Amino acid sequence: MAENLVIVESPSKAKTIEKYLGKKFKVIASMGHVIDLPKSQMGIEIENDYNPKYITIRGKGPVLKDLRSAAKKAKKIYLAADPDREGEAIAWHIANTLKIDISSDCRVVFNEITKDAIKESFKHPRPINMNLVDAQQARRVLDRLVGYNISPLLWKKVKKGLSAGRVQSVALRLIIERENEINAFIPEEYWSIKSNVLTKKDQFDANFYGLNGKKVELHSDEEVNNVLSQVKGNEFLVQSVTKKERKRNPATAFTTSLLQQEAARKLNMRAKKTMMIAQQLYEGISLGSGGPVGLITYMRTDSTRISEVASKEAIEYIQETFGKEFVAIEKKSEKKSDKVQDAHEAIRPSSTLRTPDTVKNHLSRDQYRLYKLIWERFIASQMAPAILDTVKIDLVNNDVIFRANGSVVKFPGFMKVYIESNDDGTEEKDRLLPELAEGEKVKLENIIPEQHFTQPPPRYTEARLVKTLEEIGVGRPSTYVPTLETIQKRNYVSLDNKRFVSTELGQIVFKLTHEFFPEIINIEFTVKMEKDLDQIEDGITNWIKIIDDFYKGFEPHLKKAEIEMQKVEIRDEPAGEDCEVCGNPMVFKMGRYGKFMACSNFPDCRNTKAIVKDINVTCPSCKDGKIIERKSKKNRIFYGCSHYPDCDFLSWDKPIARPCPKCEGMLVEKKLKKGIQVQCVSCEYKEEQQM
Repeated sequence: MAENLVIVESPSKAKTIEKYLGKKFKVIASMGHVIDLPKSQMGIEIENDYNPKYITIRGKGPVLKDLRSAAKKAKKIYLAADPDREGEAIAWHIANTLKIDISSDCRVVFNEITKDAIKESFKHPRPINMNLVDAQQARRVLDRLVGYNISPLLWKKVKKGLSAGRVQSVALRLIIERENEINAFIPEEYWSIKSNVLTKKDQFDANFYGLNGKKVELHSDEEVNNVLSQVKGNEFLVQSVTKKERKRNPATAFTTSLLQQEAARKLNMRAKKTMMIAQQLYEGISLGSGGPVGLITYMRTDSTRISEVASKEAIEYIQETFGKEFVAIEKKSEKKSDKVQDAHEAIRPSSTLRTPDTVKNHLSRDQYRLYKLIWERFIASQMAPAILDTVKIDLVNNDVIFRANGSVVKFPGFMKVYIESNDDGTEEKDRLLPELAEGEKVKLENIIPEQHFTQPPPRYTEARLVKTLEEIGVGRPSTYVPTLETIQKRNYVSLDNKRFVSTELGQIVFKLTHEFFPEIINIEFTVKMEKDLDQIEDGITNWIKIIDDFYKGFEPHLKKAEIEMQKVEIRDEPAGEDCEVCGNPMVFKMGRYGKFMACSNFPDCRNTKAIVKDINVTCPSCKDGKIIERKSKKNRIFYGCSHYPDCDFLSWDKPIARPCPKCEGMLVEKKLKKGIQVQCVSCEYKEEQQM
């Protein structure tokens, strides 16, 4: 019988830890929280210092029974939930349930699930940190007071199933305000002039810069024609050649937010999927006969800090693999924001020596891709800056200046391993310019004016929304994914081409919360609440005082809303066709998997239909039906024959109306990472990629 009992959250984590601790330890899982606030009621005694009324979570009775049984047989019990507020609260609930003295050394925390880290953490157990518990409890109580007071109002005045919350309301506000910016946007015309220039051996492009030594912007074709009329002949004089050496520093190792953003850009992963896979890598993956191993450190963090041990191991690896010159000589000191808790290290591999290639055969495709991203980013963060040679060439013709910019990597440094993506998913490329000297003459091959119009700000992607929430200080690493999930689940927003668009329902909820609960969607107020929670964690502020201050201001708004908020009727949008069962008009309704068509005579007629879109392509299989656009239960678009089920043609790629010029087969639009390409499904025919 094991002398020591260790309680963690998940079975996979339990399995990994038990392997490291040996026979004297039994490790079991609580399967997350075992105690929580009731779902059927608010569960907060407002008149009794906001005391939370915790109950056993439905279905967790057998788990608690097993925990009690194991606890009776153990001499010592350790609580090893995750190293954050949520984990501390889980440990506190279990301690109270099993009657463990919370002031005893019962709590064990570790940032990575490796043999050394686990064994070291068990040498330094500590009491449960009640400041962390209070911070988690304050957030939970605060969210209950908001959600369980505003949500019933929205149910009564708008429709059932709605909710409101501090972070989700701010996220919804950002999306709607961006939509308003787009709608109010007035495009402005501007022009560019591109020239192709020839030397004796090379050619390169240069763009119009200005006139008479000053930068000039072009806003009309009249201004363009004025510039072109000043260009005399087809020769440019090289007015100046400016060469500089520029350093480019590596990006820091990942925080939660940065990981979600880069996984979206480089791997096309949704935030929820990124965190699910990161959890698997953290808790442990079986690497063969040795059993499961935690491959990365804790994945919910807002810190870019790296431990000395991890940094030293990385530097040794870099020196051995790439050479001394690739090691960062001096570390760039990161300026810590007051929005950063810095409770854990950045997300990094638990061992640099566990390279992606050595573990690839033991990981799924997505596990490997995410681990490789984390590993490469961390290694690059410990490497020397890249050195680039930049060149700026100014060409002049009758006081008309064209400029060419180029850069070449002189020393790759960290870029040998990893290059951070831009927001559009692209990476900086070399642009080599020929060697030219001042006073030299080059030939103008052609000149191309182009008209442009300014574009509205882009809608938020998941990655961009997470980045914005982090920048303004709303939410924490553990709240980003639940926030994104909630606003989609409630149908406040939808995803169009992976970008958030507010729905009519979202706009109604935003308008009501903005009118009656302005503090809930006020960004400054929400940021202040996050700072207050951090102060509770640091032991500076009492959690009951923070909640009381909030509720005293919130309660008058609540009473006013109960009296003055008007009922909002959301009318169903006509679908433009009649029900084939009863003849009444069909309408669009919103269901669990998105919009669908239903009879307006419900409940007398229960006829429903999926929304389909004819793309004007004849079915290549039956040669009779039309190809229509449909949506799967997971809201993914696919294409099928209108004669289904008699014809079972199906394609995830969009067919197009013309046949393949090579074999007469079906052409489809294949979505690639950076654009669309027309391809034949029957032969190797491909057309040039469209961006």
